[in-house]
Amino acid sequence: MNIIRKTNNLHDLLAKDQVHRNLSVPKLVEKVLERKEGTLTSTGAIKAETGTYTGRSPKDKFTVDEPTSRELVDWGNVNQPISVEIFEELYSKVMNHLQDLEELFVFEGYAGADQSSRLPIRVVNERAWHNLFAHQLFIRLADGEQWDTTNEKPFTILSAPSFKADPKVDGTRSETFIIVSFEKRTILIGGTEYAGEMKKSIFSIMNYLLPQKEILPMHCSANIGQEGDVALFFGLSGTGKTTLSADADRRLIGDDEHGWSDNGIFNIEGGCYAKCIQLTQEKEPQIFDAIRFGSVLENVVLDPETKVADYNDSSLTENTRAAYPLQAMTNIVEPSLAGHPNTILFLTADAFGVLPPISKLTKEQAMYHFLSGYTSKLAGTERGITEPEATFSTCFGSPFLPLRPTVYAEMLGRKMEEHDVQVFLVNTGWTGGAYGTGSRMKLSYTRAMIRAALQGELTNTETTKNGLFGLETPLHVPGVPDDVLVPRFAWSNEQAYEKKALELANQFKENFKKFSNVDEKIVKLGGPLV
Repeated sequence: MNIIRKTNNLHDLLAKDQVHRNLSVPKLVEKVLERKEGTLTSTGAIKAETGTYTGRSPKDKFTVDEPTSRELVDWGNVNQPISVEIFEELYSKVMNHLQDLEELFVFEGYAGADQSSRLPIRVVNERAWHNLFAHQLFIRLADGEQWDTTNEKPFTILSAPSFKADPKVDGTRSETFIIVSFEKRTILIGGTEYAGEMKKSIFSIMNYLLPQKEILPMHCSANIGQEGDVALFFGLSGTGKTTLSADADRRLIGDDEHGWSDNGIFNIEGGCYAKCIQLTQEKEPQIFDAIRFGSVLENVVLDPETKVADYNDSSLTENTRAAYPLQAMTNIVEPSLAGHPNTILFLTADAFGVLPPISKLTKEQAMYHFLSGYTSKLAGTERGITEPEATFSTCFGSPFLPLRPTVYAEMLGRKMEEHDVQVFLVNTGWTGGAYGTGSRMKLSYTRAMIRAALQGELTNTETTKNGLFGLETPLHVPGVPDDVLVPRFAWSNEQAYEKKALELANQFKENFKKFSNVDEKIVKLGGPLV
């Protein structure tokens, strides 16, 4: 299909009279309210709704099959190929769509707090609230700072949520599309209002670019103690990554995405994107207090009169979110840089209730669990469902990994060995039984275990070895009852525990079959011993 092209030139598009470039937060808030895109909450945050799509659309994400990246990309269900021709036709349609709009909003900034490796990024939005989101999530220009693109050409996001694709004509799966072109350094987003697509698209880009600079990109949060000790928290959604890294006794480096270079750790972002379902000031005061003027709330229900957020209301979605700049937190590192990590924590919410609440991992076990990226989700939302579903996400972030998993795993292994990093597996999930029988691990217990690990209190403590998974589990942790630490003791029926543990072990082994060219020692010594 031939398109009448108004312009395919980004410079021409951005030269329009009604293009708002790098507006301040107050100006963006004004625009959101003027355009009736959102509501002002009682704390001054902007509340917006994303309509049909309240989360990412991974099946609608594509990577352009181009000569310069073809041999590097790990093609498959995560990195679905799409032709250059389809991309170029959609690019023209999106450009025409944006050209027709009365107003556009542009953010220019960076991904990566380390100036030696940062990536210039440009986000072009048709929604003012999406541009506010980008302003809060990415690294902003300082007052008077010029956007520097001399050393590296920027990546550009063209976000057109009201433009819907026609799958029969446009070669997409649905009306929604997220298409990455590494060669054109462009990301097209259409047919979805969900702002998180912008955040994760930039992370995917960094996961492609950084390893080529010998920098490991990581889906983790990071903080630093008073003595300068650095901790990394890996974990999938719902494992407590953001909550546990926001510690009043430690300073936050970042809550979700980091790089590990020869110089140490750096935050990829300039803000936080926290889940806020059932958020309370008592349990998570730093996150609760960060949601103020300029923050963005996605799909949170407000009291119609007082405009107070009801964080317990999941009628729009369980995936309610808050986006705010790091500077909204009181206990942060500026700039978001630190030395090499001393401790790595792999977080898993095990709904089977069989993994120990904390275990120290050998190098082989660390590599095995990093490649596995295990957590669990419930089979459904109906009350009374007791059978969970194991979920494995390679490197704790498989939807965002353009390269082969072993690229990231081997880099992590080298860095762990070089810097003598301690690694722990922490189960923030169920204890005393599986979901429906047992109970969720108390947050206070998990915090106590992590505190003990970070302070070196678990280095020489008495341990027991889990027979099925071979995990070294401490028998005593300050502030945690001894009977919680060993799962089979926490269960009232030891036979039921063994049966459920064997079920999970077999799922680990089945999942790991997909990895080829992995060191045999990792397979033999890292995973279940059955």
